[in-house]
Amino acid sequence: MWGGPLEVFQLEGHDDDQSRSMELDRAALQKLEETQQSWLLGAGEKKKKQVVDLGCIVCSRKLFTGIVTALVAVGLIIGFTVLIVKTAPKHRRHAPPPDNYTVALHKTLMFFNAQKSGKLPKHNNVSFRGNSGMQDGVDPGIHGNLIGGYYDAGDNIKFLFPQAYTMTLLSWSVIEYRAKYEAAGELAHVTELIKWGMDYILKTFNSTGLQIYNETTTHIDYIYAQVATATPNDHSCWERPEDMDYPRPVSQLGTGSDLAGEMAAALAAASIVFKDNAPYSQRLVNGARALFKMAREKRGRYSAGGSDAAQFYNSSGYFDEFLWGGAWLYYATGNSSYLQLVTTYGIGRNAGAYGGGPYYGVFDWDNKLFGAQVLLTRLRILQSPGYPYEEVLKNFHNHTNLVMCSYLPLYKRFPRTPGGLIILNRGNPAPLQYTANAAFLAVLFSDYMIAGDVPGWYCGSQFYTADTMRNFAKSQVDYILGKNPRKMSYVVGYGNKYPKQVHHRAASIPKNKRKYGCQEGWRFRDSKKANPNTIVGAMVGGPDTKDRFHDVRSNYNFTEPTLAGNAGLAFALVALSGGDSSSGVDASNIFSAIPPQYPAPPPPSPPWAP
Repeated sequence: MWGGPLEVFQLEGHDDDQSRSMELDRAALQKLEETQQSWLLGAGEKKKKQVVDLGCIVCSRKLFTGIVTALVAVGLIIGFTVLIVKTAPKHRRHAPPPDNYTVALHKTLMFFNAQKSGKLPKHNNVSFRGNSGMQDGVDPGIHGNLIGGYYDAGDNIKFLFPQAYTMTLLSWSVIEYRAKYEAAGELAHVTELIKWGMDYILKTFNSTGLQIYNETTTHIDYIYAQVATATPNDHSCWERPEDMDYPRPVSQLGTGSDLAGEMAAALAAASIVFKDNAPYSQRLVNGARALFKMAREKRGRYSAGGSDAAQFYNSSGYFDEFLWGGAWLYYATGNSSYLQLVTTYGIGRNAGAYGGGPYYGVFDWDNKLFGAQVLLTRLRILQSPGYPYEEVLKNFHNHTNLVMCSYLPLYKRFPRTPGGLIILNRGNPAPLQYTANAAFLAVLFSDYMIAGDVPGWYCGSQFYTADTMRNFAKSQVDYILGKNPRKMSYVVGYGNKYPKQVHHRAASIPKNKRKYGCQEGWRFRDSKKANPNTIVGAMVGGPDTKDRFHDVRSNYNFTEPTLAGNAGLAFALVALSGGDSSSGVDASNIFSAIPPQYPAPPPPSPPWAP
């Protein structure tokens, strides 16, 4: 056994042999002892290797040095590779250019910047405009002031009725298509425009208890309906807003169900847009409720009695505003009393919901009926509150279907120009604002059906798919943007050919540090030259029934833009933007204030009698 006692035995033989044998044995013994010692003593007595102790790992210094060297080499290779990649010419894949509707949307919204009154923000981005109307409503008899808001059209008057309507439409467009505005990079812009309008509207009525609404104690006594008059002041002068030097009287009203109802709609819709700003949103809601209460209690048309407003924005009635404002207040508050009101048969009947007439289905700043019907059709398709609202809501839905049928060329209810423009205002001037409204309502109708998994609707025995109305809207908006016999865009600044003599004071008078007085400015109105300032995004009145258009500044029927017209166009453009595959309406945002619906059971059938 290795390491045990070693015994040496004597062998028989000759002395020489024994002597040689003993020498061999001693040599073997010596070698054997060396072997034994190396085995028994172990490696500890050998020469020690140089190692590196890394705590959890122990390795030889040579191996460690090799690994570090390799890592440094790899790092240098990677570093040089990254450096080469970063300094080499880049071939980036650019995002696709925006579609035509998105490009036009950018420009259309800029028109509202050009119409602002008051102290302008630094980012207004309209070079020929400055602060104006800084004395509006600055009077001891007026609480606060009426600085701010928007000028209505090519003049310098602030009409509250169409301005409130404009804000309602812009808010509605954001509620439905917030994601599309964001994709276009215009969400912050459009919400700033709405807030500019809301801040002004909040100045235009006196109120008590607006911070906390109380049905009994919160009330409104009067509304400031207009700043400046057409005659003898504003329409007797041709001046830049910044140079106005004539009196600008304020029109105050104690009744006006139509005006108060529209203002209520504007504030209620905007409260949904700004719902993340709870204090501001609540203030808007409270103002809307107070105004709607005034509209219901103090009946009357705001433009009755031959007022200045009646010459330009005469109201035909106020029951449509009861439907319109009530629907918006239901969405803003979730209070079912508003839904009960708008589904009362008499309200719809008095608004003309079940009648006909040449203007049935025409939506504009005066008649909100069809807009209210579409808004309530949305409720039936996407939420279906059931009994006791179903009967009237179904009626509204059926009439919405019929109006959409009437927009289609097959049914010939509304005439068209040879170039395909639908004429909804029966041959009267400035048809484009009505066309733009029909376009956005048609896209909404289509998107509501898609969101509610409704494949389409019937016009008589003919079935149409949901995308039919989207195609109708495209055809009309494309006409406005230049696909027409004149190949002219009716949106200033869009395309290569557009109106150059827009009927607009600020756009037609040069900004050259010189003030042109009231009468001196008329020479710019009557000039045959193009406007010195391009009022980007302004949609003009449009062509006549034969597709003819006269680009003449003095002919406002053709060349004057309005707030109301641009609001409908902006709505249609954002609805169509992003292509057919882009997301449609936000189906749930508008319902955020409405509690879960648990429809009441219908009343029991009468007892059977033999």
